[in-house]
Order: sequence, then C-alpha cells, then structure tokens
Amino acid sequence: MASILRAAATVTALSTVLSACGGGSGGDGAVGGGLVGGEVVSGTSEPTAPATATPAEAITWGPCADIKRPGGQVPPQPDSEQQCGTLKVPLDYAKPDGETIDIAVIRVKATNPGRRIGSLVFNFGGPGASGVDTMAQAAKSFTTLNSRYDLVSFDPRGVGRSAGVRCGDNAVMDRFTSMDTLPANEAERTRSRETTEEFVRACGQTSGRLLPYVGTVNAAADMDRLRAALGEKQLNYFGISYGTQLGAVYATRFPQNVGRFVLDAPLDPGVSMATRTMVQAKGFQHAYEAFLKDCAKQPRECEIGADATIADKNVMKLMNELNDKPLKVGKRLLTQGLAGTGIAAALYSKMTWPLLDQALSQAMKNDGRILLALSDTYNGRQPDGSYTTLMSSFPAISCVDTSERPAPAQLNALEDQTLKVSPLFGGAGMGLICSMWPVPGNDAARQINATGSAPILVIGGTGDPATPYEWAPKLAGELRTGVLVTYKGEGHGAYLSGDSCVKKLTDAYLINGKVPDRGIICTGS
Repeated sequence: MASILRAAATVTALSTVLSACGGGSGGDGAVGGGLVGGEVVSGTSEPTAPATATPAEAITWGPCADIKRPGGQVPPQPDSEQQCGTLKVPLDYAKPDGETIDIAVIRVKATNPGRRIGSLVFNFGGPGASGVDTMAQAAKSFTTLNSRYDLVSFDPRGVGRSAGVRCGDNAVMDRFTSMDTLPANEAERTRSRETTEEFVRACGQTSGRLLPYVGTVNAAADMDRLRAALGEKQLNYFGISYGTQLGAVYATRFPQNVGRFVLDAPLDPGVSMATRTMVQAKGFQHAYEAFLKDCAKQPRECEIGADATIADKNVMKLMNELNDKPLKVGKRLLTQGLAGTGIAAALYSKMTWPLLDQALSQAMKNDGRILLALSDTYNGRQPDGSYTTLMSSFPAISCVDTSERPAPAQLNALEDQTLKVSPLFGGAGMGLICSMWPVPGNDAARQINATGSAPILVIGGTGDPATPYEWAPKLAGELRTGVLVTYKGEGHGAYLSGDSCVKKLTDAYLINGKVPDRGIICTGS
C-alpha cells in the first residue's frame, strides 16, 4: 500500500477552503533557474538582519490581476475588494544589498475602517500553499476579523508568485505525484526511488539557485519586512498548520515585534523527521477510523460498508486493486498513490467525509473521478495539466529546514514501523526526498524560544490528522509565552471548524486583546 504522507500532510488551505490549494498558477520561479558548473549554488539560509534594522519598503497596491478560481478559471474582472502588490527582499540576507526577489502580497481592507485595528497577516499552511490564492478564496470565512483588520497574506519565498520553486515539467510532476510510494516488492521500490531521484534532480536543474534560500528562517525575516511595509509597529498574525511554525520562528527571532498571535493546528518544529512521520501516520489513521465509524452510524447511507470493519476491508481491497491495476479516468489513470492522496485530502475536514464516502464508493464501481479530483486539488494539479508550485515548494522548504539526511536503512526501518501503526498511511515520509536533496539544510527553524514576546494563543485539536494534538502543548511550552486552548473535535484546524467556543475566544483575543485563561477546553459544537 502506498504511503500518502510522502509530502507530509500539513497543507491547510484545503481544510480552509477545500479547493483553494488548487487555485492560481503562481509565478514562474525564474529566480531559481539553473545550475552553475553543474552544481547547485550554495548559500546561507539564515538571515543576519536584526529586527531593529528592518527597512520599511513601500508596497504599491493595485488590482489582483492573476487570481484564478478553484477550477482554474480567471474571473472576468478582478475583485474590487482585493488588492495585490509586491515587496522586495534580499535573496540572501547575508548580502542585503545583493540580488532581490519579489514577495507577492494580497490584502482585503477592513470593512469597518472607522474601527480598524491594523493589519492581520495570515499564513494558511504548507509549506508551499499560496497565501495570495488562499486569501482570495477564504477571506469571506473571516468576516468578523475583516471588520476590524485588513486581512493580509503572501506567497512565502519559494512559493507561487514569490520566485516559486519548480521541479521539472508537468510530466515529471505527474510521475512523482502518481507513484505508489510504498511498493509491494523490491522492483517497485526501486522504481519509486528512481522516480523520486528524477524529481529531486529536476528541482536542482530548474530551481537550483533558489533552493538554499527558501527556508522558514528567511521567510520569517521577509515577514518582518512585510510588517514594516504595512506600517505596523508589531505584527498581528494568524498562522495555521505550517503557519504555526513560521509564526513560532518569527516570535523567536523578533519577540519584541510580536503583537496578537494565533497559532492554530500547531506543529512542533523540534521533532525529528522520523517522529513527525510516525505521529502523522497515527493522526491520519485516527482520522480514517473516525471517518469509518461516523459513516457506519448511518448504515443505509454509508456506501462503502455496513459497519466500520467491512468498510475498511472494502477500502483496502480497492487500494490493493489499484496497486495492481490503476483505474482509467478519461485519458488518465487513478493510481493507488493518487487514490491515497485523495483519501488524505478528504480527511482534513469532517465536512468532506460524506464526499469521501461517495468518492470511495464510486471508485469501487470503477469510477475514480472524485478521488482523482481530490488528489489533484491536494497536489496543486490544474485542469490543463499544469501544476502550482505546491508540491515542489513543500520539499524545498522542508528539506532546507533540517540537517537530517536519513540513510536507506533508517528509511526502511521507519517504513516498517509506521506500517504497523497504519497500513494505509505508513511510509518514510519526507526522509527519502531529503536524503537526496541537492542542498544542505540546517536546524535553525527548529529552535523555538519566544521569551519576551506578548502572549501567543496556541490552539490544538484532539482529532487533527495532520498536526496531532500532542504537538500543541509542546509548542506552547517551547514558546515560553504560549497560551494553550484545546479543541475537542475532528479536522485540521479549529477556528474554521464551526466551533463557537474557539471562534469566540480567538475573536476576543485578536479584536479586544483578551488573553484566554490557561487550560481552556472547547468541547466542540
């Protein structure tokens, strides 16, 4: 059974607005192009500029001309409520006067300007999700906050329009995203490794000059320049999933610049790749089992099986059949790997569980269209066959954020261990890709300590598949200034889950500055 945690599932835009990850082609990654003398150009991934030296670069705002709808269509005219611009930042912070890249920014101005607090900057997850495209789709989900704040987001460096990383052409991406990543025999394991090697080699060839500089530490420095450009003395921030790591790194680097910070669906940046892979396998297995039990509560409506045990057997039978013989969908094939990705995509939110039941039942009847569409949304594959930078940016940022480069024996052992936890979601995670990555990484983004910052609200969900709850209290503790709120519910991310308790606490903190009492538990509603 292929692992779908190849690109560890922390892309929150899909749980924010299911189709938002697929929206927008986002940049051409021109800055990253090329190798020098056949070698990737090395460089520092750690900025040296202190917070007090952040220059205030002006942003010229204008219409958002290149926003695409989730299906890839371009609106007949730009949304008048949205404005876009760019912010110049150094490619290499060790050379602040050297080459620059443009960071793409979007804002939706406060609807009650007379009571405007300032700007609220969002990162919706990834790493690799386009903040510009996601904000364009998701702004209406934050109407309460938008009444008092300009809602702002951006494509982090290496993503989308901000010198987005590209890893080869569409054919390379198709082979990489569709491969069965946990093969049944050694020959298939070899083919998967060769496909991964092709992908990694393409990343170096297409975006090699950019790869050393796309880490989270540099993105945090970019975010402080964005704060200054917005005219804010302190940064008010809402980070979801990977956005919590970016926010934690920012708070560590610039504690005196922290305003009102919310970190929803938190990562623990300090854990090893092996631990992260194991915890996420457990998290997705838990969500999968919760989905099966929920489906079986209505046996007449649950199309994949009369009870959870039968439903699981039917799903595993489907996946094994796809491993042997992919299902034809138009001119394409639904592989076991793509089907697994589609399942993971729908597990991000309880709201999409009925769709998952339908997708699986149709695939069992030889119709794989819904599963393939879910997978395409998750992978950033557009209707025309092109890809956003999502699945290229993800490993580029992840691998430069760690010094770990696991050996084959370690990867095989991890695969065996996670399979015992989850036959559906077990695998080696990001370890295989990072073991081949063409540039070294470092651990600066894993070191968290925000001593001296304002209180930071950390919200963890007990049923979160992608960022399991155990990471929430760990991150709150590592920050030293974290205030933990527990959400007892399913899905990735708490604020948009529909829970009134979480929303009330978060809005009161961001709008009125009211810090919740420690240890609050929202029981779900």
